[in-house]
Amino acid sequence: MPIQQANVISFLIIILILQSTLSSQRVQVQRKAVSKVPHQPIQILLYSFLMSVSMVNHQESSSSISRYIYDVFLSFRGVDTRKNFTDHLYIALMQAGIHTYRDDNEIERGEKIRDEIERAIYESKASIIVFSKNYASSTWCLNELVKIMEHRKFSKHIVLPIFYDVNPSQVKKQTGSFAEAFARHEESFKSEMDMVQRWRAALREVADLGGMLLEDR
Repeated sequence: MPIQQANVISFLIIILILQSTLSSQRVQVQRKAVSKVPHQPIQILLYSFLMSVSMVNHQESSSSISRYIYDVFLSFRGVDTRKNFTDHLYIALMQAGIHTYRDDNEIERGEKIRDEIERAIYESKASIIVFSKNYASSTWCLNELVKIMEHRKFSKHIVLPIFYDVNPSQVKKQTGSFAEAFARHEESFKSEMDMVQRWRAALREVADLGGMLLEDR
């Protein structure tokens, strides 16, 4: 699937933001570049993101020991975006020198990989969450999201949602494909409805953060 020009521009914007996680000295330069972005809602998002990154870098620089291993943790639904958007985004981030964790293991799911992913979330400065039509159909993705949002509450962890061919209201209100996914979850997890409610709450919370809206044309 060809990547559209708007998506390529979005890659560059994301890289621009995240490069500042590598060196706090770059933040002022990044702000000047962000000021050239024509869309005001995106400008506001980028400024807010840069300010958050600047705070994390300042706190980290005051300590001789950093607990971070990754710059970014990438959460996504493989069947939707692995071979197109997410793959291009991951390559662009890595080529820009942004150390990014991506789960490449779609088949083997167990406690070992679960522990590894949870550890990677806690060892990352930021998370990029790519919401797509089938994101909510994966309990694995939903559990990742819960961990990310829990981590955000108790740390300076930065969260950047990307709504890829879905509307943020679908994520927040769980409508459309998200409603279909949760109908199946509620049927499958009748004895674990508290977990289902945690998934719903995390989706509402992350949708309220705002983010980038991209369409696959």
